[in-house]
Amino acid sequence: MVLLETCRGGRMFAPTKTWHRWHCRVSATQKPYAICPALAASALPALVMSKGHRVEQVPELPLVAEDKVEGYKKTKEAVYASQRMRAGKGSMRNRRRIRRRGPCIIYNEDNGIIKAFRNIPGITLLNVGKLNILKLAPGGHVGRFCVWTESAFRKLGNLYGTWRKAASLKSNYNLPMHKMLNTDLSRILKSPEIQRALRAPRKKMHRRVLKKNPLKNLRIMLKLNPYAKTMRRNPVLRQAKNHKLRMDKAAAALETPVVVKKGKKAVGVKKQKKPLAGKKAAATKKPAVRRSLQRRNSPRMKRKLPHNNLGLFIP
Repeated sequence: MVLLETCRGGRMFAPTKTWHRWHCRVSATQKPYAICPALAASALPALVMSKGHRVEQVPELPLVAEDKVEGYKKTKEAVYASQRMRAGKGSMRNRRRIRRRGPCIIYNEDNGIIKAFRNIPGITLLNVGKLNILKLAPGGHVGRFCVWTESAFRKLGNLYGTWRKAASLKSNYNLPMHKMLNTDLSRILKSPEIQRALRAPRKKMHRRVLKKNPLKNLRIMLKLNPYAKTMRRNPVLRQAKNHKLRMDKAAAALETPVVVKKGKKAVGVKKQKKPLAGKKAAATKKPAVRRSLQRRNSPRMKRKLPHNNLGLFIP
């Protein structure tokens, strides 16, 4: 085991704080407003089947059961000895093992119904007085299959009321009104009244064309300015003409004879000298002798020099 001095005092990345905003506050008037369309969608077979529930053999929607279902206390009573729908493990629904949502059981009073249905995989139990939008429309998609008890279904009128009668269990609350009386939008658009008021469809399609730079694209420049081709061509032709004149003048200069001064014969065509293959090595010069020494060693200077008493010659 290796202990690193720089890794002491480890901590958790982005630790959870008590002031973290785990949930978003929703006003009390918006919650029942969202629950109403979720309950209405659970009564439409098309939306329920699009959610994935197999309700082909269900006699009607919404499905209402008798109140004696609330008195069930055993799971075998709730599933009617079915091998397909049996009690499972609650730990099977997590991030690793996903179980699909099944039907939602909505009851009025708990006389043992929670113990009978809570261990069945995918089943959700809700009290009619505490409906949760996250359970009625999981994932934000409405259309969950709901099974109601008779007393719970009758209590909806007192909780949410109708368009003619206000709710008795809530103060000053009415059902939200429809924005459209007829929700069949395709039928409305195809009606002769709407078609008569609409203008004729535009058959010519004007697609956006990519704009190109005429300074970089010659084809676009010629569309804007046809004379641009001549303007580009003239300098090229002028340069070629000048180059040809220079070459002709240089060739004529090589062919003309060289004119010399008087007294000398004119040479014909001037010939270019051939480069020498190699130069001879320069002659070695003798080292220069100093003038003073040369003057000293001369025989004239030797005669004038005196002799010492010993008879030696002193230079």
